[in-house]
Amino acid sequence: AGIGKCVALELARRNARTILACRSRERGQAAVEEIRAATGNPAVLLRLLDTGSLASVRAFARAVLREEKRLDVLVNNAGVTGLPFAVTPEGLERTFATNYLGPFLLTNLLLG
Repeated sequence: AGIGKCVALELARRNARTILACRSRERGQAAVEEIRAATGNPAVLLRLLDTGSLASVRAFARAVLREEKRLDVLVNNAGVTGLPFAVTPEGLERTFATNYLGPFLLTNLLLG
C-alpha cells in the first residue's frame, strides 16, 4: 500500500521485473494482481518479507541472490509507527528492528 505500491506500479509500467516484498501474502498478492492488470507486465512477483525479523530478512536475501540474475534497484520503504513496546523473538525492540535494522541488513546482504 502507499508509497511502496506506487513505486512498484511505476517500475512495472517501465517493464521492470518487480518484486514486491510483503509481510502479508493476501495483501501482497492483491497488489501484484492489481499492478499486473494495470501495467500488462507479467513480471511482477510476490516474495514474503518481514523486516522486523532478521531471520526473514536473511531468508529473503538468500532467495533473491539465488533466483535473480541481478538487482538494479532496491527500495526500502517498509516501516511501522505507533506500536506498543514489544521485543522480537531475536530480542530486538520491534520498531527499531522493522524500521532500521532489517532494512540495513537487507541492503548489506544484497550488495554484491
